Amino acid sequence: MKKALLLFPALLLISFASSQEGKAQPDQSPNVVVIYADDVGYGDVGAYGAEKIDTPNIDSLARNGVRFTDAYASASTCTPSRYSLLTGEYAFRKEGASILPGDAPMVIDSKQKTMASVFNGTGYTTGVIGKWHLGLGEGEVNWNGKIHPGPLELGFDQSFIMPSTNDRVPTVYVSGHRVHKLDSTSSPLRVSYDQKIGDLPTGETHPEKLRYPADRQHSGTIVNGLSRIGWMKGGQSAWWNDAEIAKTFTNRAQQFIRDHQDQPFFLYLPLRDVHVPRWPADRFRGESDTGLRGDAIEEADWVVGEITSTLQTLDLEEETLVLFSSDNGPVYNDGYQDGAIQDANGHLANGRLRGGKYQSFEGGTRVPFIAAWPGRTEAGVDSEAIISQVDLVATLAEIIGADLPVRAAPDSEPLPDVLLGKSEKGRTRVIQQGRAKLALRRGKWKYIPPGPYPNWVIEKHNDPQSPIATPVPPPGQPLLFNLEKDPGESKNLFHRHQKIAEELSTLFRKIRKDNASPKDPQQRR
Repeated sequence: MKKALLLFPALLLISFASSQEGKAQPDQSPNVVVIYADDVGYGDVGAYGAEKIDTPNIDSLARNGVRFTDAYASASTCTPSRYSLLTGEYAFRKEGASILPGDAPMVIDSKQKTMASVFNGTGYTTGVIGKWHLGLGEGEVNWNGKIHPGPLELGFDQSFIMPSTNDRVPTVYVSGHRVHKLDSTSSPLRVSYDQKIGDLPTGETHPEKLRYPADRQHSGTIVNGLSRIGWMKGGQSAWWNDAEIAKTFTNRAQQFIRDHQDQPFFLYLPLRDVHVPRWPADRFRGESDTGLRGDAIEEADWVVGEITSTLQTLDLEEETLVLFSSDNGPVYNDGYQDGAIQDANGHLANGRLRGGKYQSFEGGTRVPFIAAWPGRTEAGVDSEAIISQVDLVATLAEIIGADLPVRAAPDSEPLPDVLLGKSEKGRTRVIQQGRAKLALRRGKWKYIPPGPYPNWVIEKHNDPQSPIATPVPPPGQPLLFNLEKDPGESKNLFHRHQKIAEELSTLFRKIRKDNASPKDPQQRR
């Protein structure tokens, strides 16, 4: 374990009001704040090496907490990562836990144990404020009526969310079970992903109204000069202003903290930044040296600063564990011509890693991850322990003294000492889910099973400065990397270490075949 001045782009902060040896009791438990950035890569923040983007608040978290160098989102896309984070189950085990359209039914079963229900069952007040993208309802959503089930059926006491992503309709917030500020009588809201409805301008019919062009998929209804996936009619009273999304979520989060400062609380704060379409507030546009994408990262850093300042003002800093991380690796061009590639200016969003969003390379799932809890985490620690976001359900349950049913969070390992920087005995293995392929890391070895490899073709979207590092292998040939010597995954060692590849192949098949078999109760430490 090394001391370092480094930070992760996505942040989780957990704090305790007080503690004792052994498990914390409900009246002694910490507040927990999980700040979950979107599409922020391993090299996107100062604590992980970024020089052209300023992230002083995330960097401060790293200086005062634990910066993980080998932490993973469970997948390289948003819905699967969010599913794993909240359920403690790998998303590849759950049918339908892939990137969801804006009108998809909720992918988490309301009977399923979640991170929120674990906290809720231990006396915490729980809240989710931010991007959801896990589906709502049970089928076709009635946006003008009660939207049910949703976060409130998964253990959250309060919910103020963006239903899916900011590049999908509807461009509205959902507060509790209803669309926020919707006048459904005079202007009901209708949404379609099948065909154009209404007469609102779209990116395809009115490209002159766009702030910047989009591809055909993203050329549906225009809102705030940005076209989206899908079409929308009515509901203008409820539309969000893209430039104010970060401020809206931040104000709500600060109010949640103030309202519940005298009782244990859990806040899940999934950010919009830096997902496309990127349009941060006026004060951030032009501030970074890497165009709109960098500006949006600096906006995310501002959110982190506002939350930590609120905790300090309320004298809650030493009672709160804050976690910061990202849902997957970075992407530059993701459907919009916003200048991200041209304006990168030498900045490498994936740092020393290869690939990014959508891929099972390290850059797709290894993300910034910081845990800060003043007085509980040693300041400025660098941890090389392997840990995954899927572990947070079991880990946080142990920290707050909650008992998990044996069949709950089947892939989640309890690693409280690792999270707090007191041990480097992390996972021995971790599954990494790309959009088209799974991969397995065990210790220093990384195994990607035989092709096809469709995700190779989009590597330039994730790393515009570098050529494809490895030729596409033959369809029947796996990939094997030594991450200790080659974190950039440039040298396929399959032919030199076929025995290791065979071992990992056997283990990989076993993990998939087990399909979320219940953990031995003894594994719940």
